[in-house]
Amino acid sequence: MSKVRLYVDHPLGAGQTVPLDAAQAHYLFGVMRLGLGDVITVFDGVHGAWSAVVVDAAKRRGAVSCQDQTAPQQMPPDLWLLFAPIKKARTDFIVEKATEMGAARICPVQTDFTNADRIKQDRLQAHAVEAAEQCGGTFVPPVDALAKLTHVLDAWDPDRALIFCDEALVGRASSELGSLRTAPAALLIGPEGGFSQAERARLVDLPFVQTLSLGPRVLRADTAAVAALSLWQHAKGDWR
Repeated sequence: MSKVRLYVDHPLGAGQTVPLDAAQAHYLFGVMRLGLGDVITVFDGVHGAWSAVVVDAAKRRGAVSCQDQTAPQQMPPDLWLLFAPIKKARTDFIVEKATEMGAARICPVQTDFTNADRIKQDRLQAHAVEAAEQCGGTFVPPVDALAKLTHVLDAWDPDRALIFCDEALVGRASSELGSLRTAPAALLIGPEGGFSQAERARLVDLPFVQTLSLGPRVLRADTAAVAALSLWQHAKGDWR
């Protein structure tokens, strides 16, 4: 199996020819030095992974032809990650690790103490694609536009459990992992500085919200995201 994996926005199937855009052609033929006849692995997030042979290799374009399916489509549990954007590199880290760890959707939210008032959604989506390519996944989670937490809560589907990772619960009792809801569910991670008292009061009063402590220590936001995903996946997800 080729070590070169490429996500393509094109349906895959035996004998299917898949066009490459300029950036993909540059990566394959300019960076990886591949050419006609070389084999790569492609996936589209729907039809699993396929071996594909290069049938057109130009400077700004190319095409590959699907041969055999090498892995079935593996969909993650219906678990979303809601997080408040932080510094650029650490926000990138959250998106990458959430993709690797099986988040089905990544939802940046603006809280009272969120420092960032905008994100580059296309760049974060590209990080999710790169993470899926590198970790052997066949699914790329969508990365939503930044939305105010208050608006997200107003429109929330009560059938989806919202697991509120509250740093104020450090050293105090919280929901046991066994009592957490299975999918559909979502994890909510706060910003540096945590949630405001008004946000915390509203969250704990909502019937679809469960609180969760992430242990005896206050974690950085990026660490908290990884810890929360790990705990839920182990207790309720597809790691069991």
